[in-house]
Amino acid sequence: MNATKERYGEGDLATLFEGAKKVIAAKGKKVTEIDYAKAPEDLAAIALGPTGNLRAPTVKAGKTWLIGFNEDEYGKVLG
Repeated sequence: MNATKERYGEGDLATLFEGAKKVIAAKGKKVTEIDYAKAPEDLAAIALGPTGNLRAPTVKAGKTWLIGFNEDEYGKVLG
């Protein structure tokens, strides 16, 4: 998926993140992690940017999603 070329809004999140377990979102140095299976309602607050679209980069690794970029988190998840 290329969130810079394809636009996904709040209405697309449930379908897009179906089956996700964990979502890790980075914004600057701040990292927020949610258990999507337990709190899917928290996703929009960390996944959407000021335009209302899914933030980039967005990467799916198994049942874990990474939103935004944080080198440490990418290293932990992707090895």
